[in-house]
Amino acid sequence: MSQFRKLPIGIEDFEEIRSENFYYVDKTKLIEQLLDKWGKVNLFTRPRRFGKSLNMSMLQRFFEIGADPGLFEGLYISQNRELCDTYMGKLPVVCISLKGVNAGRFEEARSQLIKVVNREARRLQFLSESKQLTSEDRRLFKALLDKDMDSGTLASSLQELSELLSRHYGRKVLILIDEYDVPLAKANEQGYYDEMVFLLRNFFENALKTNEYLKFAVLTGCLRVAKESIFTGLNNFKVNSITDVDFDEYFGFTNAEVKAMLHYYHQDEHYAIVKEWYDGYRFGQADVYCPWDVINYCDSHISVPELPPANYWLNTSGNDMIRYFIDQGYEEKQITKSELEQLVDGGIVQKEIHLDLTYKELYASMENIWSALFMTGYLTQRGRADGNRYNLVIPNREVTNLFKADIAKKR
Repeated sequence: MSQFRKLPIGIEDFEEIRSENFYYVDKTKLIEQLLDKWGKVNLFTRPRRFGKSLNMSMLQRFFEIGADPGLFEGLYISQNRELCDTYMGKLPVVCISLKGVNAGRFEEARSQLIKVVNREARRLQFLSESKQLTSEDRRLFKALLDKDMDSGTLASSLQELSELLSRHYGRKVLILIDEYDVPLAKANEQGYYDEMVFLLRNFFENALKTNEYLKFAVLTGCLRVAKESIFTGLNNFKVNSITDVDFDEYFGFTNAEVKAMLHYYHQDEHYAIVKEWYDGYRFGQADVYCPWDVINYCDSHISVPELPPANYWLNTSGNDMIRYFIDQGYEEKQITKSELEQLVDGGIVQKEIHLDLTYKELYASMENIWSALFMTGYLTQRGRADGNRYNLVIPNREVTNLFKADIAKKR
């Protein structure tokens, strides 16, 4: 039997990580800050593979009625007894992920969204026999299990789930929506963007804007799309992006957390390599590493310490979109070879960044190349120059390799 805890590669279920003795980097202070900084609807935007889904799972396991206090034993939040007594296991929860709504046609995407709702309704199927619900309430719930639900039912589905949960428990509901913007990104790529915006506008607004049964909500995504009409008029909507100071250490690993992990796995001598290859991201005022990289590096080097570092984060995606941006931007003179070389040499390029672009705007113009590279994690910042202008750099050696490959093609 291994002397080490298992490393949670690709595991995003907080309960599984804690109950099956996986290594866990404690991010439970997020719970405390989320309540202290209170917002009715909270959106966190970070690049892929920075722990968004795991944090959402952690929030569900903490707040949901029936929570297991043992999962949080020894973690930061367990020290705050008053908060735990007040909130742990005290809220009904609706929790969905839109990561799988990824289709080539609108009707297929709509069917996938219905299946997301169906799965959550099945998880809450005890509502079908609830004595607190009327026969009409139970009829509404049955409709949420229907894979052929009509458009009106789909648009109201999250609101109705929260209403029925609230009636059952006599308490307001926490709504968690992970990867909210994946359907928009795919719709824009495949040409049904306007239809998807219309569908999601009603889907989100019914749940988040006009829902008297909502306690609070948390959403995550890759991009901040505040100009999207899906959130028009939403009161008390708080966006926490990669430039904001609040919550800046809760997505990604800090230097101290990486050192602790390397020490635990007897890999202290690899610290300089890990820092060179996987550090360098700047969220708010925090310097963070990509968690996916660090976890995979540790796992790869437990048995074979002499392995060279690898492009773990880059290899989770084809990077076609970014290569397209760089190549097209170069052709249209929105990015120059000298700028690419300056970045690869560790230099700064100062550019105007727009954090609230829609997906349609983001991909419609090469002028937005820098905003795309910044928000998706291929570039990071070393401070704001003035207004919307940021000092942009390549975060680390891993991403530098991608830029070097593009420069080589331009010689």
